[in-house]
Amino acid sequence: MQANKIEAYNNKIPSAEEQSILTPDKVIEFLKQGNKVFADKNLTMENGRTHVRNAGGGQHPVAIILSCMDARIPVADVFQCGIGDIFVTRVAGNIVNSDILGSMEYACKVSGSKLVVVMGHEHCSAIKSAIDGVEFGNITGLLNKIKPAIDRSRADFKEETTSNNPAFVEAVCQTNMELMVKEVRRNSPILKEMEDRGEIKIVGAIYNIESRRVAFY
Repeated sequence: MQANKIEAYNNKIPSAEEQSILTPDKVIEFLKQGNKVFADKNLTMENGRTHVRNAGGGQHPVAIILSCMDARIPVADVFQCGIGDIFVTRVAGNIVNSDILGSMEYACKVSGSKLVVVMGHEHCSAIKSAIDGVEFGNITGLLNKIKPAIDRSRADFKEETTSNNPAFVEAVCQTNMELMVKEVRRNSPILKEMEDRGEIKIVGAIYNIESRRVAFY
């Protein structure tokens, strides 16, 4: 990967030097380019033996992406990223907790990543379950973290506010993503300070399952 042109790594994982000179905006552009290839051609990144072997000496991922655990979203493929390119952490509803924040802090403060992405997606089953008030086991506490997005969306929504209304589900998905981005800044002084200094960016995104495209916010 060249410093002034972000492109597919082709069996070459990012080095510490290459990672260090990247800006957050360059990383966003890299992810956008990769997603365009995925959406237009439905390709997936090939991780050849050389790529795997090169990753053995260390890792310098350029971003960390928090995504829902939904099996329809192959996060690395969505951005045409291979081994060593990005960190990915996944949890139902792409909610933020202390372990997720710790992982983000590790990615950026320790490993040098330049971008934090909180990515929601259309037709999210966790969002629908939270709207329906599903309660059992540990899922109860997890879905409770989505309730603020439901309450805020209902306050502004004029149509049916149930999981049967796709428009409402998408509104909650969008609001949940926005609230989780704020949660990262509010509960991680480390990441907030890094962003204020211009060392990283914290952004939101929504993945469209039908088009396979990611919209960044």
